[in-house]
Amino acid sequence: MGVAGYSEMAHMLGLYDVAEKYAGIAKKMAVKWEEMANEGDHYRLAFDRNNTWSQKYNIIWDKMWNLNIFPINVISKEINYYLTKQNLYGLPLDSRRDYTKSDWIMWTAAMSSDKETFQKFSDPVYKYI
Repeated sequence: MGVAGYSEMAHMLGLYDVAEKYAGIAKKMAVKWEEMANEGDHYRLAFDRNNTWSQKYNIIWDKMWNLNIFPINVISKEINYYLTKQNLYGLPLDSRRDYTKSDWIMWTAAMSSDKETFQKFSDPVYKYI
C-alpha cells in the first residue's frame, strides 16, 4: 500500500508516467504477496511462517482509495477467517498473542462488505469500551 500511495501522490502532482509506473509495481507486488502468503483459507503473518495469520488492516486503504491493488477475494477471505478468531473483546492482532488494538480492529471492520459483518467486529470493541 505504501507503493500504491506513492503512485497516488505522483498522480496528484501530475506526474502521470511515474504514477502509472508505481501503480503497476504495486499491483505486481500484491500478486506476489498473495501467492507467497496464501495459506488456503487466509494469508500468513509472514511468508515463511506456516499456520499463522495477522490482521491485514492496511488493505482498508486499497478499498477506501479505490485503487484495486488487491483482488476483492483477498478481503473477503481474510474477513471470513478473522471471524473465526474473534475473542470476547475483539480480534487479536495476529496468531502470536491475544492482545489487540481497537483502531486496527475498526480498520479491519471497515473492510466488511455489509453492516452485519462490520458489527461482528465492532460489537466486541464496544463491549470492551
